[in-house]
Amino acid sequence: MSPILAMCIWALATMALAPLPLRHQKRIGPVSLLMLPVLLIWLGRDYGAVPVLMCIVAAMSLFRKPLAALFHALRRQITKR
Repeated sequence: MSPILAMCIWALATMALAPLPLRHQKRIGPVSLLMLPVLLIWLGRDYGAVPVLMCIVAAMSLFRKPLAALFHALRRQITKR
């Protein structure tokens, strides 16, 4: 399997996750996020930085709300100290 095909499957699986109820997303979503760095390293090793940057932008688009919530939670933790 090529890394491009693996990234396409990851993106399709992530998009299929979106319409599921939130309780299912909370179990499967972190697994998808943990798979992303492995796939990005594999993609970068075979094809270079440009496809990796394109995939990072696409992943940020797919996970924009969870990433924003994580950013706000981290910012709250930092400002409490």
